[in-house]
Amino acid sequence: MKRLDLCLILLPLFTLLLSGCIQNDIPYPRIKAQILGITAEGQIGSATIDNENRTVSIELADTVDLKQVLIKTLDITEGAISDMPADSILDLSKNYTLTLTIYQEYTWTISATQNIARSFRVEGQIGAPVFDIDNHRAIAYVNKDADLTNIKITELVLGPPEITTYTPEKEALTDFSLGYQKVIIVYHDIMQEWTLYIVPTESEISTEGVDAWTNVAWLHGSGKEDSQNGFEIKEATADSWEKVPDEYITHDKGSFTARMINLKANTTYVCRAVSGDLIGNEVTFTTGSATELPNGKFEDWNLAGKVWNPWSEGSENFWDTGNKGATTLGESNTQPTEDTWSGTGLAAKLATKFVGIGALGKLAAGNMYVGNYLRTEGTNGVLNFGKPFSERPTRLKGYFKYTSATIDKSNSELAHLIGQPDTCQIYIALGDWSEPLEIRTKPSDRKIFDKNDPHVIAYAELSSGESVLEYTPFTLELEYRATNRIPTYIVVVASASKYGDFFTGGDGSVLFIDDFSLEYDY
Repeated sequence: MKRLDLCLILLPLFTLLLSGCIQNDIPYPRIKAQILGITAEGQIGSATIDNENRTVSIELADTVDLKQVLIKTLDITEGAISDMPADSILDLSKNYTLTLTIYQEYTWTISATQNIARSFRVEGQIGAPVFDIDNHRAIAYVNKDADLTNIKITELVLGPPEITTYTPEKEALTDFSLGYQKVIIVYHDIMQEWTLYIVPTESEISTEGVDAWTNVAWLHGSGKEDSQNGFEIKEATADSWEKVPDEYITHDKGSFTARMINLKANTTYVCRAVSGDLIGNEVTFTTGSATELPNGKFEDWNLAGKVWNPWSEGSENFWDTGNKGATTLGESNTQPTEDTWSGTGLAAKLATKFVGIGALGKLAAGNMYVGNYLRTEGTNGVLNFGKPFSERPTRLKGYFKYTSATIDKSNSELAHLIGQPDTCQIYIALGDWSEPLEIRTKPSDRKIFDKNDPHVIAYAELSSGESVLEYTPFTLELEYRATNRIPTYIVVVASASKYGDFFTGGDGSVLFIDDFSLEYDY
């Protein structure tokens, strides 16, 4: 056989063998398909989106039929595909699962809740009713001498008020000699059987509990409706009781709550509910501490190479900045300054800058936050928000001034902001998280702070899209979502560009902050 013929025969065989060894080892880009926003007809507030667990929770008005919820908008990661188009009608009486696809599939779960203002009131009721939503039970308490064969229900709301029917009607539910009556409610195409209980109680007045803060406490009591209900309080070591002023008390039928102010920090008190000559049980509580923000005046700094750090060398940090990320391509854009509100000491200067050379770089927003900078991934930062904290302040005070530059840098999501004035932001949050919040700025794996996070107990913010050329005092009044939840972490964030997490802002925006302090409501 000629050499040429042999080559012609072996070449296809070699090619076939070689092709069997070649594998597609080129990885797909790692971009997580996320739900960025969603709205539904009848929605209340913003949806709560958890990118870690890929869940979305929507609160809907009580008139919405959970089995027919119209999804008006669905905002997802650019380039991702959803198997649920907008304007879909979903059955959210149970969890709904959808799939987002971008190189690979991501499964998300959408759930809905409805806050129905239920009520169960009877004549002579003592205290507030108790509802067992899952088992469809409601309990009302009456005096031990009440005639259970002749109970008059004055108010009964177990479903959406305008569309719920009751069988039998509440006027026919009078004989509770067995301790209970059953009622069937229907709304939309939902039918539920509820059991209503009437329970006699020995006491007509009860001190239900106390939510003790630092200089304020919330006292909770229950008594007979239409009685003169109130509270008395004293320091644990005192001999005489002090009447809580009536203007401090709010009444909801037989339940009542007092917001008692001007208390001493770290002090033990005793309180009791009263109704005429009747005296309730005593409850002892101790107020908290007036804990301040470490280095809240921004006096302590150290310079490590190019990185300015807002703490003394060798000490533990409370605040941190994005300087470790900014200095990969430039200088620290958050630094100490002698330009202070009082003319003495130091303050913090937060400057938004484009760091890099030519088109090779990114916008870095000047920032300061309670937490820790963890690492830099490429040109993106990964950090923790929050430090352990268990007190309940009522406000954050401080001083700021701001120069707003025109927004000239943006990503594709916020390109519509180009040409508008930049906005600074300062916010504070208290929450019951189990660990600090990990924040990531990488677009394909972004996770930012969400003020609607269900773990947030209290929140307040300040934003300014205008230049404030002189130091100006500010006060952020914390809005608490519950008085009985105890924080585990505090988050305070200041940024020269509100949308800095999205690398959007004005090169040249500068925020000065000074003398941050917490108040505890005297």
